[in-house]
Amino acid sequence: MKIDWDRRTCARRGHITYLPTEEHLRQNLRADTALGVAWRCLRCGDFALGEPHGAGPAADAPLVPRGKVLRDLFILRFLAVERAVRGVFIVLAAVGVWQFSNRKDAVRRFFDEYIAVLRPVARHFHYDLDHSPVVGTIQKTFGYRHSTLVLVAVALLVYAVIEIVEGVGLWYAKRWAEYLTVVATAAFLPLEIYELTEKVSWLKIATLVVNILAVLYIALAKRLFGLRGGRAAFDAERHSASLLEVETSAGLTTTTPHNA
Repeated sequence: MKIDWDRRTCARRGHITYLPTEEHLRQNLRADTALGVAWRCLRCGDFALGEPHGAGPAADAPLVPRGKVLRDLFILRFLAVERAVRGVFIVLAAVGVWQFSNRKDAVRRFFDEYIAVLRPVARHFHYDLDHSPVVGTIQKTFGYRHSTLVLVAVALLVYAVIEIVEGVGLWYAKRWAEYLTVVATAAFLPLEIYELTEKVSWLKIATLVVNILAVLYIALAKRLFGLRGGRAAFDAERHSASLLEVETSAGLTTTTPHNA
């Protein structure tokens, strides 16, 4: 089923109307009803009662995201939420590493006591805790120096900040955030591929696929790094849409863009 992004957004946020100074456009955007004057929404094209939200020349009409632009914005915000949630979890991991670095001896004693209690139970179920990969990995962390753990905590915190900044920027559809997301995500792809060569898991595969698709989608759809005409083509596309906003909403057919 095809999603009507325009009406879906208007249902959530309300209509956006505009009164152009050009008489022929004003007539196409206005309708007299028994309940009063109605104006055509710049997003979905439906008429809405009440005074218009703005007025002025057609060239100054607000740039209202519609159709494909709204779909792209939805995808960007999905990625923004994913980045922000990931950033929060990485912050928690950084805090955990920091706390562990300051209480390593106490944690080691607790871990040894915990393993001693569980060892008979594990032996009953024919599971050797002393040769468990998970237990071995945890025991290795006790051998790390305090300075090493601090560096790990700082690195995690920096990574978390980058993820959260990406999320905020993508939510507001900032172009610098799109560049940051593509560069930062692509930089970690080799590491994710290397981790798959060490041990394959569905989570790692899903994460790698999502990150690759995110890099390709943002780079191509937003014309980053000169792709598909680069910034000039991106600005021309957006500028043309803003100049034709009122004409398109009025149902007029225009073949060439107006000049500002």
